[in-house]
Amino acid sequence: MADDITIKPADGTWVVRAGGAVLGESEKALEVSQGDDVTVYFPKADIATVFLDASDKTESFPLGEATFYSIVTKSTTLQNSAWSFESPIDGGSEITGYLAFETGDLVAVEKL
Repeated sequence: MADDITIKPADGTWVVRAGGAVLGESEKALEVSQGDDVTVYFPKADIATVFLDASDKTESFPLGEATFYSIVTKSTTLQNSAWSFESPIDGGSEITGYLAFETGDLVAVEKL
């Protein structure tokens, strides 16, 4: 794992919303930091995965190979808007079984 990546528990309760619907809420979220970038990862058990469709997209990152998911909302499908590391490299095993989300106009990750 890259030296500048840190993984720690995210304080408080976090929620992810897509297309106006709550996809999940967790008190067990993790913060993954690389430099100034911080991404909140949610345990899959805390996410309504029925709204996620596995994508064919994969991509290599310092934490390993990411598997992508599209988020299906009532009005649209947000292509490749969530990802996970099913087999992260050494030093990143804490995020196994966690999902992260690309935030934007239709996806929000917020601390409650």
